[in-house]
Amino acid sequence: MVRAVERVRERLARAVRALEQAGIRYAVAGGNAVATWVAKIDESAVRNTQDVDILLRREDLDAAKAALATAGFVYRHAAGIDKFLDGLSAKARDAVHIIFAGEKVRNDSLAPAPDIGESERAAKHWVVSLEALVRMKLTSFRRKDQVHLQDMIEVGLIDNTWPVRFPPPLATRLQHLLDTPEG
Repeated sequence: MVRAVERVRERLARAVRALEQAGIRYAVAGGNAVATWVAKIDESAVRNTQDVDILLRREDLDAAKAALATAGFVYRHAAGIDKFLDGLSAKARDAVHIIFAGEKVRNDSLAPAPDIGESERAAKHWVVSLEALVRMKLTSFRRKDQVHLQDMIEVGLIDNTWPVRFPPPLATRLQHLLDTPEG
């Protein structure tokens, strides 16, 4: 189990190192972004995640393909998802998944992904800003997104002052999570 966690962290480190060496702007998103933000408050509250999500501008995809290939990643586009597998025999979970900045992840998404400018430098990589991350999690709102939001609420990153930052559908989702901390 420990090795699985280490492999995700190594994959993240290799991917961001390759992007930075190529001068490609990016931001870590998803579970690794949540972990980065939660760790600022309480490292013991950080959850592990299975994959790596990276926010990129679509116009940087070709440059990212070249950069990530030098780090051993293999580009695939399948089921509408752009990803970089960690080697030829890797599974989809062993991948870096790409989210395109300023674009909706799904056609029915309530909001587009943030712009790459909505990011900041963390200790080891660029990460989407806290507000952009919360917006992404409220937009997806799958069970794991709700759990990530609850984690951020529990450590005090998000509180009752936050819902007004978002349009009504997203604000309603966040208010519900704030009002029902036990689910």
